[in-house]
Amino acid sequence: MLQFKKVAYYTLGCKLNFSETSTIARGLTEAGYARVKFEDSPDVFIINTCSVTDNADKKCRAVVRKALRVNPEAVIIVIGCYAQLKPAEIADIPGVNLVLGAEEKFNVAEYLEKETVFEKSRTAVREIKYAKQFVPGFSRGDRTRTFLKVQDGCNYFCAFCTIPLARGRSRSADVAATVAKAREAAEAGAVEIVLTGVNIGDFGHGTDENFFDLIRALDEVEGVERYRISSIEPNLLSDEIIAFCANSRKFVPHFHIPLQSGSDTILSAMRRRYRTDLYRSRVERIKALMPDACIGVDVITGFPGESDALFAETQQFLTDLPVSYLHVFTYSERPNTTAIRLGDTVPQEVRKDRTKLLRLLSHRKLKAFYAEQTGKAHEVLFEAEEDGGMMYGFTRNYVRVKLPYDAELVNKTTEVYLSEADRDFVCKARREIHAVPTI
Repeated sequence: MLQFKKVAYYTLGCKLNFSETSTIARGLTEAGYARVKFEDSPDVFIINTCSVTDNADKKCRAVVRKALRVNPEAVIIVIGCYAQLKPAEIADIPGVNLVLGAEEKFNVAEYLEKETVFEKSRTAVREIKYAKQFVPGFSRGDRTRTFLKVQDGCNYFCAFCTIPLARGRSRSADVAATVAKAREAAEAGAVEIVLTGVNIGDFGHGTDENFFDLIRALDEVEGVERYRISSIEPNLLSDEIIAFCANSRKFVPHFHIPLQSGSDTILSAMRRRYRTDLYRSRVERIKALMPDACIGVDVITGFPGESDALFAETQQFLTDLPVSYLHVFTYSERPNTTAIRLGDTVPQEVRKDRTKLLRLLSHRKLKAFYAEQTGKAHEVLFEAEEDGGMMYGFTRNYVRVKLPYDAELVNKTTEVYLSEADRDFVCKARREIHAVPTI
């Protein structure tokens, strides 16, 4: 082993990245490296990157500069989607010593053992077509909720997306191996597990197992009180999955379902595998079986060819749909995607204006959803952090709640009564459930 002893980690992007960072960190800890905080002058910084937007790329550069301010002599290793897509660009960032690709990032300990690796900036990134391995894992110790990686890669190649280029083809472990990881997480103290991946509904692709098989098996794992499905494509969210979640005490009534556009014309141009009628039917089915379910939506504004009329279709579709909140992304051109060759570009200012309109709609939707939940009893899983004498947690249907801090409630589900939400969408709560007086 070289002189490196202390390692710090910084994760950008999605829940899947947090899961993978934790998996890499546990491997290095077992190899003799101490995990320290970013500010504790580590010998090595490992930065796990995202490349969904241009802003994510800029964030990577900012984190590198921050690391150099903490310890100018430290080794800086960059991994993740941005690293796979643009290794040479990252290697040119002053201070970066090593760039590891989608497969190589899980072998970081081997690179730290090599005497000559850090003599100059270098990359170890194979073409994404060689990314065949599935490395399972889960986050631990980073957050109250544990992120369990159940799937990686994607075969969809939507016109705007670089993820298949950054993570490769869809792959996963089998049900038995995935359940074993869930049990390991439960034994480590996980109360709530969030199922993560690139396209988790495609679990078991190419085998005789599927996502429905997986959730039925996970439902039997002792010690886990809650499962959340992080995000699932509407064409893969079957009626049997919805019905199963409605009848499960562990799978919570919270769904995040990517839409991207409420216009069938734009969905076709995006190469999405569904149309608005299917999406609407999924949402209506959820609400019929779980009236208090929280439903989140991903939507993109300003995709090439999105005229004022087509944007109006999206706006009206979302206005009429009984969803709870929107994650709104402004379309940005990404190299090596089909979308950049489509032409009919939407001006940047128009894209931003449309994003603002949908974010205002999201605010109204979320306000209405929270108003529906107040005055009701909910089970809340409280987190460890204390802020101004308050503690925070989430209901099963993803309402954020605050309560005066009580150490005995940390990482435990507790029934509370919700009162009004504040301007930051946090509901006040009290533990006593007051009966409604009869007249």
